[in-house]
Amino acid sequence: MKKVLSSVALALLLIGCECSDTCQVDANAAATPGTPGHFKQTVKDRAFFNFDSSTLSAEAKKDLEAQAGWLKVYSSTTATVEGKCDARGTREYNLALGARRANEAEKQLVKLGIDKSRLKTISYGKEKLEVVSDTELAHAQNRVAITVIN
Repeated sequence: MKKVLSSVALALLLIGCECSDTCQVDANAAATPGTPGHFKQTVKDRAFFNFDSSTLSAEAKKDLEAQAGWLKVYSSTTATVEGKCDARGTREYNLALGARRANEAEKQLVKLGIDKSRLKTISYGKEKLEVVSDTELAHAQNRVAITVIN
């Protein structure tokens, strides 16, 4: 029963957190093209990873391909790729793993034609969790590289 309640609570939390401070007041309104809000509305800003891995899956590569397409259209924008981990493991290990995840995402974006000078990376390890919970679903949401338009 705890798992069911935890899953429901997590789903509600994710629904409530879908919009950040860059979102429009009207969720159905289109964000101004080329803005961080437009990026989040038109492409997935996240590339997810398996446990204890910094290898890009086919799905993560597909999401990064869409990001690269957007970045090519809006060529004056810059981005930060944030590497994150779930709450398990030591702080030091997770900072290193988060850095590898961010670097892999950045390398893929560069491979897809984005100039490296437009990108920077940062690792938050387990310091800035996307979802605070001790469930596998929450852990999976925290194993991520997030591209943030500056």
